[in-house]
Amino acid sequence: MPREMFRNIGLVARAGGEQALYSVRQLVHFLQQRGCHIIIEHTLQADIGDLGLQAGTRKQLAQSCDLVIVVGGDGSLLGAARTFAGFDVPLLGINRGRLGFLTDILPSELETRVGQVLDGEYTTEYRFLLDMEVRRRDAIIGRGSALNDVVLLSGDSVHMVEFELFIDGLFVYKQRSDGLIISTPTGSTAYALSGGGPIMHPRLDAIVLVPLNPHTLTSRPLVVDGNSDIRLRVTTHRLHPLVSCDGQDGVRVQLDDEIRLGKKPQRLKLLHPPGHDFYEACRSKLGWSSRLGDA
Repeated sequence: MPREMFRNIGLVARAGGEQALYSVRQLVHFLQQRGCHIIIEHTLQADIGDLGLQAGTRKQLAQSCDLVIVVGGDGSLLGAARTFAGFDVPLLGINRGRLGFLTDILPSELETRVGQVLDGEYTTEYRFLLDMEVRRRDAIIGRGSALNDVVLLSGDSVHMVEFELFIDGLFVYKQRSDGLIISTPTGSTAYALSGGGPIMHPRLDAIVLVPLNPHTLTSRPLVVDGNSDIRLRVTTHRLHPLVSCDGQDGVRVQLDDEIRLGKKPQRLKLLHPPGHDFYEACRSKLGWSSRLGDA
């Protein structure tokens, strides 16, 4: 079966980041040599100068491009994912951040790896996102989506947040803790990992719920089906906790508010150059030794 050809390519990067902008300019030069039509995110125009490139919003890029290349760290790709997951446009990540679980092409390999993808040498991977909404007396007061995680936190207070958890309509537990992380497999190597959650392979159709410093020794991370309907009812009286998606500005909740979570209908389409290996990424990013006796 012939591989998809990419002619209209969008470029997204964090504005103001010098390293990212250097890679954007390098990409523009390389893609122009390959005869590609380039559309940059409009926020980059002032930073990269007048290169005679078409510019547009992320929505316009999603509607016009065959491929969108994201230059930055995993945070940059998380932000792009929330926009582009609603469209059938694949993302390719150039790592200008730290860990780079999602943006897996090194700047030193940019032309080689992007060239391989343009030549049809790539693997396609689909990741699901979570949709979140907050309801107060049957009115929706906040919405969001997350590729990594949705997090309920006690907010600015040192007091614990109290809440009830329901999965598929069944009562699971009532808990007092510093919060709860509801993570996709993608997010299992992020905040959920720091909270003591398991590493989940990206192909798993599962969600993990990780309590943060629960007020009981028997509360442990819980892995549930990826199609689960998850609901939290806030039972805290003294504070207004915060619920956020992928660490973005969140929604303040209060007593009897309900937080509803479920799998987003549209998935994110990621491309990887040849040789991409989740376990190798874990070894290099998390400091695992590749064999017995390695430091």
